[in-house]
Formats: sequence, C-alpha cells, structure tokens
Amino acid sequence: MARAAASPAQQAAEAAARTAYGRLLALIARDSRDIAAAEDALATALARALGRWPTEGVPAAPEAWLLTVARRELGHGRARAATAAAAAPAVALLAEERGDGPSEWPDERLKLMFVCTHPAISARIQAPLMLQVVLGLDAARIAAAFLVSPAAMGQALVRAKARIRDAGIGFAVPPPADRPARLAAIRSAIYAAYGAEWDDAASRSDLAGEAIFLARLVTQLAPDDPENAGLLALICLCEARRPARRDAAGAYVPLDRQDVQAWQGDLLAEGEAALRRAASHGQPGRFQLEAAIQSLHNHQRLTGHDLSAPLVGLYDRLLAIALSIGAAIARAAALIAAGAAPAALVALDELAPRCRDHQPWWATRARALAVVGNAEAARAAAHRAAGLTSDPAIRAFLLSDDFLAAQ
Repeated sequence: MARAAASPAQQAAEAAARTAYGRLLALIARDSRDIAAAEDALATALARALGRWPTEGVPAAPEAWLLTVARRELGHGRARAATAAAAAPAVALLAEERGDGPSEWPDERLKLMFVCTHPAISARIQAPLMLQVVLGLDAARIAAAFLVSPAAMGQALVRAKARIRDAGIGFAVPPPADRPARLAAIRSAIYAAYGAEWDDAASRSDLAGEAIFLARLVTQLAPDDPENAGLLALICLCEARRPARRDAAGAYVPLDRQDVQAWQGDLLAEGEAALRRAASHGQPGRFQLEAAIQSLHNHQRLTGHDLSAPLVGLYDRLLAIALSIGAAIARAAALIAAGAAPAALVALDELAPRCRDHQPWWATRARALAVVGNAEAARAAAHRAAGLTSDPAIRAFLLSDDFLAAQ
C-alpha cells in the first residue's frame, strides 16, 4: 500500500526538524546549558506541532512557534499569551542569530559545535555528540556508524551532556586566541564523522551526507579560516567518487579503475571551488593539502596523466605539518606508483612497529613486495590485509590475483 502523502502541517514540522534542529536546540539550551533537557523540550514542541497544526493551521513562523513552546516547556517563559503573540520576540531572536541583528556570530549552531568540542569533552565522543545535538541523529544510528553498541553510545552521549551541564560550559564563542584550536577540533570531529562509514558501502546512516552538511555550515559561519573550506573540499572530492567504488555486483573498484562517468559532477565542482577559495588565502593547512591530494588523484584518473611525482611532493608537505600513519602509508603508495617501490618498503618498515594490525599498511606492503618481485611475501601480506578488513568486497579484492598483478 502506498504511503499517504504528508499533510501540510506534517511537512512543515518535518521541515523545521530537518533544517532548524541544531539552531533551535542551541537557542533553547544556551541559557540552561542542559542539552538533554533542551532535547526533551524540543521533542515535546515538535509533538505538539504535529497535534495542533493540522487543525489550527501552520503558524506564520514555525521555527519561532517551536522555540516558544520548547522554552515554555523548560520553564523559561511563564506568559500564557497566545502563541502568535509570544512568537514575536522569538522571531527577532531567530533573525539576530541568522545575522540580521547585531550578533557577532550569525548562527547559534556554531556555538553548539564549540560546546561539543570543548576540551572538557572527550575527543572520542565529540563527533558523535555533534551529530546528535546539531543534527538530531539518534544514538542507535550514530552507534552503527562508529561500530559500537547503541547502549554504549547512548551512555557515552548522556555522560557528555551531563559533563556540559555540570561543568557549566557556556554556549558562547571562545575568545579570539582560542578560536583556531577550537575550530580545528570542530573540523576533526566532522571529518571523523565522515570517515566513520568511508569503507562501509552498505551503510544506511548517511553520515557522509551529514558530514557534508556540517562542513558547509562551518564554512559559511566561519569563512575566514581557509581550513574550513579545505575540509569541505576534501569531503566533496572524496564523496564524489562513492558511486564508482563498487560495481554492479558489489565488487570493490580501486580508484585507478573507476568509471569516472559515475562520479558526481556537482560534488567535484563544489570541492574544486572550495579548494580554490581556500588556496586564495595563501595559508596552506592539513585539510587544504589533503584536498589538494584528492584533487590530484582525481585529475590523474580523469586525464590519464602520471601525477605520482607531484603526489609524493604533496604528501611530503602534508607530513611536514600533520604527521599521521595514514598519510605516511599513502605516501608509500605514491612512491610505488612513481616507480620507487624499494623506497616505499623502507618507509613502510619504519612504520612497522605501529602498524602490525593496520590493514592499509599490509595492503600497501603487499603491492610494494609484488613490484620488487617477492611474490610469496606479497601474497602473505595481502592475506594479512584481507584478514584485517570486515568488508567482504575489499577482502575479495585483496585476495584476488588482480590486486597484486595491477602494478
């Protein structure tokens, strides 16, 4: 049976929940600093909207109506005047936080992101917390993406919100000297959310879409930091390739064999534009360099040109400012492509003590060993890599003769 079309009231309530959840939650919670109570109040307001709007009509300012009802639910407003009259100051407040008024920061959601990434909050829970309080995702959905149980995720989120309340963490923009580090934490949390389902082709959580939304939001709200545009560029340039990462049968397709016609042109264009905006500041940073690397990978596949040498150079620049295991392994893969497999093996050996259970390290080592002619060791490394992945498609690719032969 076909699902009945949603009524205008339902559509209005759903639209408010989808597009304004984080902004409304931030406005409700910023005085009490109790995110859990604010979430309950907002949920009550949304439920009342679904119960009343079909008969009373959708108010002229749905977001303001929800804000007023939620604040009353929290006990911040005692007036019992009609909702329409009470909505007027709420409309002004919403206009101010959108940038129509004197507020220095045009959207309360950025303040909420600062709260979620406060140093008092464990770094491990910052990304999940941001997804829940800014976007309204439930704990079960977040838990599935971060590969933990819903109960464990729910408990961790509850503890984080209690920490915000009990520590009296303010819903405020940090002083100028603290903003760069806090914005960096926000970016890291957004990228962690994106990476949580990068290799999960079957995931239905759509964290990638949520991460893009947050990256766009932080870029719009803090445009003077070029790393924000760099983050947006990086996610867009990677996400554009997602449709080509599996074939019709679900088999894994490496980048050098992907059908570029399946790439999403709108995301490619958005990513390249964001990268140009970031580069115009002349202040290269981690996310800008990572985005430049992905852009070069894309151009190499699109044009057929060998860009492995400049890729190694970009990885060198990245490692000079943001040392990481992932970047070091990716540089080794670029060395293999540039015809320097022995140098890649040396670089991988230096990482060995920290990578004995790291799947990308074993996969890259397998490719390097195959290139230098050590077939037996290459097969052993490929089997080790296959044993370290939970994705059947990637496992099958690593165990195929094609993986080691394609050098």
